[in-house]
Amino acid sequence: MNIQRWIARREQNWQRLDALLKQLEKKGLKSLRAIEIRELASLYRSVAADLARARTQEVGNTLIQSLQSLTTRAYTQIYQGSRRQEWQAVVEFYRWGLPAVVQQTFAYIAAATGLFLLGALVAWWYAWQDPAFMSLIVPDHLISQVRDEHKLWMGSIVGVEPLASSGIMINNLSVSFAAVAGGMTAGAYTTYLMVFNGLLIGAVGTLVGQNNLAYPFWAFVFPHGSLELPAIFFAGGAGFLLAKAILFPGKYRRGDALKFYGSQAVRLVFGIVPMLVIAGIIEGFFSPNPSVPNPFKYVVGMGLFVLLVIYCSRKRL
Repeated sequence: MNIQRWIARREQNWQRLDALLKQLEKKGLKSLRAIEIRELASLYRSVAADLARARTQEVGNTLIQSLQSLTTRAYTQIYQGSRRQEWQAVVEFYRWGLPAVVQQTFAYIAAATGLFLLGALVAWWYAWQDPAFMSLIVPDHLISQVRDEHKLWMGSIVGVEPLASSGIMINNLSVSFAAVAGGMTAGAYTTYLMVFNGLLIGAVGTLVGQNNLAYPFWAFVFPHGSLELPAIFFAGGAGFLLAKAILFPGKYRRGDALKFYGSQAVRLVFGIVPMLVIAGIIEGFFSPNPSVPNPFKYVVGMGLFVLLVIYCSRKRL
């Protein structure tokens, strides 16, 4: 092989790749057009082949090191750079994307919240009017423990915090995913879950109130409930988005409506998961902890809820 002629023929590609890499390293991926990104990938493969060929020929260490540096830089930008872009996209979503989708779908989240509150109100009313109603919603052993022993049941978590925390997370995630998937039943199952969970919290709240245990009970609920309940409402909103696509696709064909509203539902799910993981940790380790004063638990719960509201209200400037 005529080394000098080969170098002269290939050098233009090396210089072009070097120029693209300098632009990419200085200004980022967004500075390249789509055709330049494809050219970058093609040149990387070409120069990598040149490097392999140079190693088999007596072209000198200086050129080999230069080609090695060029291919390393290209590899870093194409592969590690793409991973960095993915992480940047994740950060960008949680900074701005999630608050935006919560605001865009607020009506559906509000509908889920309203059904939950309706269930809680109905349970509260009937539990005060008819003592027998309580046993239809709340397990008998909990009723007996509260009425007869004047004790709450959260003490069972103490001592088994890791196991309890993981179990709580799995249960909450299961309920939330079921609420989202319930949208495929035209929202019927999502509605049932929102109302039933409202009935449950309303009945339990009335039970502890009737037995003078409301203060410690709500001190337990507030810290994790400030994230757990909104996450369930988000899940209900996601389910109603799917129901909307099925029942009222509007100007879209039903398949296109499912893609559009489904993408919003998926983005809500991406927000639900970390909220429930954090809530599960709080419920397993902090909420039942007897060494933490109840007033502090109320403060933490209200503080977390205020921060969540502020976060969800953010708008990109």
